[in-house]
Amino acid sequence: MKRGDSLYRRLLAWLLLPLLILGSLILLQAWIEARRTSDRAFDRLLEAASLAIAEQVQWQDDRLWLDLPPAALDMLATDAEERVFYSLVDSRGRLITGNAELPGDAREKASDDDTLLYRDIDWQGLSLRQGVRRTRLEDWQLREPFEVRVAHSREGRDALAAELWRANLAMILAMAALAIVALLLAIRAALAPLTRLRRAIRRRDPRTLAPLELRLPRELAELRDTVNELLARMRRVRTNQERFIGDASHQLRTPLAGLSARAELALRQDDPARWREALVAMQATSTRTARLAMQLLSLTRLANPEYRPALEPLALNAIAREAVREHWSACRRAGVDLGVETAAEDVEVRGLDWQLAEAIGNLIDNACRYGASHVTVRVGEAPPSLTVEDDGPGIPAERRRLMLRPFHRDREDLEGSGLGLAIVDGIARAHGARLTLSEGPDGRGLRVALSFTGGPPMNPPGDAP
Repeated sequence: MKRGDSLYRRLLAWLLLPLLILGSLILLQAWIEARRTSDRAFDRLLEAASLAIAEQVQWQDDRLWLDLPPAALDMLATDAEERVFYSLVDSRGRLITGNAELPGDAREKASDDDTLLYRDIDWQGLSLRQGVRRTRLEDWQLREPFEVRVAHSREGRDALAAELWRANLAMILAMAALAIVALLLAIRAALAPLTRLRRAIRRRDPRTLAPLELRLPRELAELRDTVNELLARMRRVRTNQERFIGDASHQLRTPLAGLSARAELALRQDDPARWREALVAMQATSTRTARLAMQLLSLTRLANPEYRPALEPLALNAIAREAVREHWSACRRAGVDLGVETAAEDVEVRGLDWQLAEAIGNLIDNACRYGASHVTVRVGEAPPSLTVEDDGPGIPAERRRLMLRPFHRDREDLEGSGLGLAIVDGIARAHGARLTLSEGPDGRGLRVALSFTGGPPMNPPGDAP
């Protein structure tokens, strides 16, 4: 199985990246400091050499004269075998003596009489570090100015800088290794609670929806609480489903048993009239059973918390007319006067046409089953609403909320599944509509109204906390 991205690797990468950048900056700074330290050390030697040469300059035979001591240049010669050069120049820039004619420094003198200037130069293909000392003779009678120019190649400086940098590099690498080990241990320790949470979830029985009881840090505790909330919702959904399945099986068992009994009784008879009587009863029972099955499927779909269809603009006048047209023939055969009163102008809401048509159909069917002789479907404008009124026996005010529960009927002696109003309530919730049950016209019958207030859809039945 292909594994996805690893949180451990992601944390390691995001923490190692700045660590590597910081380590690179430290190495660069260590190299710069090594070069700077090497330059300071050799500049001190360059200063000492120029001073030793300047102290040996004398005035003899009306000119500057130098008796160069060997130690003056030997101090600049290290094991790296640098090349050392010097020049003695008078105040007019003439070379008095030296082993090379080194260039002068164009920078101005300082205010004192003894000035030492350092600079890096390229001279005859060589990269040199030069020191220029500007001073005067120490004779009190003659203060002749002159320059001592000393330069040497960079082999010794580079060797010392490399040695210092290698020493720093070893220490930096050791510290980096310790930092990486500490980082790996810290990440592993930080992710240990997540590992415990994963193992706890993996060890659970899939049929168990009990909350997780595990001590975790605050960030993971929020994840644990979120999982527990999900498990609580799943427990509620499963409880509703189990109750619904039990009620549905009970409701379907009765008509199916009746069909079987009717068929068995008919098979024992030889009279065709008895056969016809049994077939008529079986046909009525199968019709009720089919309607019950359709209502169960509708209620199951409405009770599904994952079912979130997109709502579309609908014209309530057209939906009301179509629903009345579909049920008019059945109501006429049953002797029920069915009519519709639409709004003067088009009334639009957002919803599903088949659900609103089913809600109207269930209300008309309930009115016909429970003894109504007149049923009216109305469309309101402000606010948009669908209302079904009848002149039947109605429902007492204290029992109206109970009638919204599945399989609950006002009287057990009447035919019906007790799902009609529960389905209408589910459709109202799915559309964010307000469902109200009240007395019908002239204080008789029942008025059921769906008022579309424009709010968001509510939780479907069975998903409410």
